[in-house]
Amino acid sequence: MQNDQVSDEQLGRRLILDELFDLSLYRKLRTITGPQLQRTLNDLVVVEERHFAFWQEFFKVKIPTLNFARRLKFWLIILVCRIFGAPAVDLVLEAIEVYGVRKYLTLWERYRNEPVAEAVRGILQDEFKHEDAAVTRLKERIINPDRVRNIFLGLNDGMVEILGAVSGFFASLGQNALVLIAGLTTAVAGSLSMAAGAYVATSSENEVRRTQDEKMRFLGEEKGPTEQGESALISAVIVGVSYFVGAAFPLLPVLFGARTPLLSIFTGGSMILLVSLTLAFLSGMEMKKRTLTNLILIALAVGVTYLIGLLVRTLLGIQI
Repeated sequence: MQNDQVSDEQLGRRLILDELFDLSLYRKLRTITGPQLQRTLNDLVVVEERHFAFWQEFFKVKIPTLNFARRLKFWLIILVCRIFGAPAVDLVLEAIEVYGVRKYLTLWERYRNEPVAEAVRGILQDEFKHEDAAVTRLKERIINPDRVRNIFLGLNDGMVEILGAVSGFFASLGQNALVLIAGLTTAVAGSLSMAAGAYVATSSENEVRRTQDEKMRFLGEEKGPTEQGESALISAVIVGVSYFVGAAFPLLPVLFGARTPLLSIFTGGSMILLVSLTLAFLSGMEMKKRTLTNLILIALAVGVTYLIGLLVRTLLGIQI
């Protein structure tokens, strides 16, 4: 019982801080955006004020200020929005909406059989209907799921694969010029391969959608056509270019004369973590879990390929 109480208190503080963060962010964004976004943000502020007050009363906890981690996140988002303007604000609003949906669905699963279920249901409906309606009044959704998937798929794969390749090349080849040539060749080949794979996959998905639409029309169903995803050519270009951009980060230190994989590990690893945090924010995922997963992938990619390079150099006697 005591553990449940502690867990509920922790949940309450997290929910209240989340609502305070959203409320503070919406209020601040109103001061740096144009009239159209200000109307949307005004509606969101009203919703968040209600949610913030509700959770404080629900858990009998008063939290007037954000903690350090949320303040840091708050000012980083504001800085990005000031630099990139309305598109960045739209992206942030969409990401917060996705996170909110995930959070409240988890909350509903926890409390659906409790006496407070009706109160939770009410705020869930408020979250889904009012907040989503305010955000979707924007002319177009900035986060295209297919496009976000393709960009981060290309970036992440390019950085992880070429970081691993550079580590292996340093272990086996040793010389900077040879590592650079081998790395660039691998990056170009990987970029073309990823683009081709994305083209084939997207073409197949679109064909399945078209077949389903034709089936529905034949059966006389009233349902409209299914939502079309990204075109195959655009997907291929986005994945291929993103892969090559991602591959550039581990290769840049080699281009500037690095003679060990340490700088490549630092630059590539840092960008992989940054991409992971950004992807987690946009998709509403748990940031710690996503970051830990990619740290493990980085360690495996670097460690395994470096070991293979050493084995090639020592056991097979291949030395340059």
